[in-house]
Amino acid sequence: MDIQFGDIQETALITLAIRAGETARPNARIRDEKASEIIRALGVDVSKYDHFMSHEGVVARTIMFADALRGLIARYPDAVCVNLGCGFDDKFTQVDNQRIEWFDVDLPDQIEVRRKVFSDRSRCVMVSGSALDDAWTKQLPKDRMCIVVVEGVFQYFTKEETAQCLHMLCDSFDHGFLLAEMNSPKLAKYSDHHDTVKNTNAKFQWGTDSGREFVALEPRLHLESETSFNAEMSKYSLRAKLFAATVGKNLNNRLAVFSW
Repeated sequence: MDIQFGDIQETALITLAIRAGETARPNARIRDEKASEIIRALGVDVSKYDHFMSHEGVVARTIMFADALRGLIARYPDAVCVNLGCGFDDKFTQVDNQRIEWFDVDLPDQIEVRRKVFSDRSRCVMVSGSALDDAWTKQLPKDRMCIVVVEGVFQYFTKEETAQCLHMLCDSFDHGFLLAEMNSPKLAKYSDHHDTVKNTNAKFQWGTDSGREFVALEPRLHLESETSFNAEMSKYSLRAKLFAATVGKNLNNRLAVFSW
C-alpha cells in the first residue's frame, strides 16, 4: 500500500502500531482489528513506533478517552461527535450507541490517506478540515450537543495555535464538551528524547501544568475534570507504577474534559 505522511501526520503511525501491537497480545487490554489490518497492509516495519512507555501511554489514553466518551454519550445519546485530528483512529466503533452522528476530521492529505483504509459509514463520515479553521464546521448539525475529541494534537501546537483552536470550537458550537490530551511543558522541551516521537520529524511545541491554562486562553471553557494517564497506566505493570510514582508523576500526559 502506497501511503505518504507529513511530519505530524507520521505520528499517527505511533498510535496505529501500538493499538495493533496490543491487539495481538493474548490478554489485550484494547482491541483494534482495523489497526492490525492497516499495519499488515502497509507492509512496513513499525517496531520503532512501539516502545514500552509509549505503548502503555497509548493503551491508557485509549481506555480513558473511550470511557469518558461513553459517559458523555450516555448523557447525550443523540450527540454530534467530532474526532478532530483523527489520523487512523476509529473511536466511533468503540463507543457507538446506534444514535450518535460522528465526524472524523483531519487535514486534507491525512483524510486522503485515511480513505485508502476507511470508508464512510452510516452516521460516521470523514471531513477534510483544520483545527485552526472553522470551514469544516459549516457541514455539521448545530442543533444538538457537540462532543469534540482532540487527542494527540495539542502537543504539536503552539500556545497561539491552541488558543485559535479553542476560540474556533466555542465560536462554532453554542454548547459542547472537549476531551483534550494535555502534555507537560517539561515534555514539550524533549521531543528528541521521547521514545517514539524522536523517530519522526514532528516536534512538541507547548505544554501546560493544568487544564486551567486552557480556560485562561478561552474563558468560555469550564474545566470539568483532569486525570493523568498514570491513573490507568499504573494498574498494569510494576514498571509503569514506578514511572507514575517517580519521573512520570508530574510529566505524564493527561485527559482533560471541558464544557462550554
